Amino acid sequence: MSAKTILLLGAPVDSGKRGAGCLMGPDAYRSARLPGALRDLGHDVVDLGNLTPEAVDLPAHPHLYSLPETVGWTQALMREAEAAMTRGLPIFMGGDHALSLGTVPGVAAHAAREGRPQFVLWLDAHADFHTLETTESGNLHGTPLAYATGRDGFEGFPEVMAPVAPENVCIIGLRSVDGPERDAIDAAGVTRADMRDIDEDGIRKPLAAFLNRVAEAGGALHVSLDVDFLDPSVAPAVGTTVPGGAPVREGHLAMEMIHDSGLMTSLDLVELNPMLDERGRTAQLMVDLAASALGRRVFDRPTQRML
Repeated sequence: MSAKTILLLGAPVDSGKRGAGCLMGPDAYRSARLPGALRDLGHDVVDLGNLTPEAVDLPAHPHLYSLPETVGWTQALMREAEAAMTRGLPIFMGGDHALSLGTVPGVAAHAAREGRPQFVLWLDAHADFHTLETTESGNLHGTPLAYATGRDGFEGFPEVMAPVAPENVCIIGLRSVDGPERDAIDAAGVTRADMRDIDEDGIRKPLAAFLNRVAEAGGALHVSLDVDFLDPSVAPAVGTTVPGGAPVREGHLAMEMIHDSGLMTSLDLVELNPMLDERGRTAQLMVDLAASALGRRVFDRPTQRML
């Protein structure tokens, strides 16, 4: 395994939904020894501390929760994500999933400058494919994939300079998708695997197919790992629990396959709410999964093409 320069950026975003607590996520990852776990694998780890949102001149919205603050976070994270890509592999420690409104367009802008297609692997119970116009809850953590792929309906947000092609997005772990999102995903051509697909064929088949596509295209791969990808029985520290998620072993298999592919260029760790955790076990599991994605394993295995 080749050593990498890994940049840890805390993004204590807590504006994407009404339930508070995700702002404590970055420090929970540090307390669960994420920097040390990655250094133990031989990586050079640089903790850049916690980011802050930019100030924006935008009025509050009657339906959309905390719109000005979320736009401020988006602007800051776009800038910092693009800059971090020039220095190494960034891990954005959230914070709720609204942070990806900034991280995905930021890393995609860097990929576009390098002439590489950006791919996104979204490990999540939810599609997060709403626009400002279709969200019924008004919670903006349900919008980042729609924004990053260039859908209309994001008045007040900065322009996405390098939208991710929808066919370059793969969502795995779906089990709670609203009707408008379902229709939009089908129309856009996003690849997805819900939990029935995984129950029938396992996670290896859809993930391997997607990773092969990334490799064949010479693409950059951003992975966005939401706590609610996992079953709440093993990862309770999330405000959007949906029963029937991935078990621990399946989560590690996905991360190990990502590492074996050698394709991951950036990573989000999102929706950890330490207020809802049980003795820190969700934070520790997320740290262990990140370590699996960056080389932790029981035995070394020869690199081979995903089948």
